[in-house]
Amino acid sequence: MIDGFLALYIFMLAAFTGYEIIARVPVILHTPLMSGSNFVHGIVLVGAMVALGRAQTPFGIAVGFLGVLLGAGNAAGGYVVTARMLQMFKASRPAGGGGEGR
Repeated sequence: MIDGFLALYIFMLAAFTGYEIIARVPVILHTPLMSGSNFVHGIVLVGAMVALGRAQTPFGIAVGFLGVLLGAGNAAGGYVVTARMLQMFKASRPAGGGGEGR
């Protein structure tokens, strides 16, 4: 019973700390922060796969599967968002070809 409360306390502490840190990040740092968080999501995904592999009860298997599913979706979505954000920084090409080759 104590282990459950300790795990809940650590989770809540991590959630509040993460929220406070992310809320104070300037807009210019969101792309590097997203890349760093993709790394963390990959570690979470590996942890969820290990937990799923060691699960023995139906509840443990369900929670492990949900963790793997959500972790994979979060990591893949982070890479998609990062790629879209980096597209904004590419130089745009002229549309009509006006002045090229002269």
